[in-house]
Amino acid sequence: MFLKALCVLAVYAVVAAFAHEAHSSQFLHKHDHHHQKVEFKDKHGHHHYDYYTHPKYEFGYKVKDPHTHDHKSQHEHRHHDSVKGHYSLKEPDHHHEREVHYHADKHSGFHADVKHSIHHIVPHHHHH
Repeated sequence: MFLKALCVLAVYAVVAAFAHEAHSSQFLHKHDHHHQKVEFKDKHGHHHYDYYTHPKYEFGYKVKDPHTHDHKSQHEHRHHDSVKGHYSLKEPDHHHEREVHYHADKHSGFHADVKHSIHHIVPHHHHH
């Protein structure tokens, strides 16, 4: 997941660099905690040691390009085995927006709440 996030951020940075008047931002925070020593035995009964750190990260990005109408954002964070996040994007018709809040953990699996909204265009009438 960490590598996917880095790849997505790199692609958006390149796309934003070529877009006129486009705005993008991204961040990535990896939190390293103290390593825990883990002991285990192999199939021959030999003791081995390794070190384990609970995964913890947070990332996000935003893209807003008025030329291509590409508007999207995502924010995600992980602490131990729990992942929570949110993303939104403007649909290709430029009037609908999709918003997704999601979470996942080893006990309940993956769950997503998807909402669609529409942005109405209100015409302005000029009175003479």
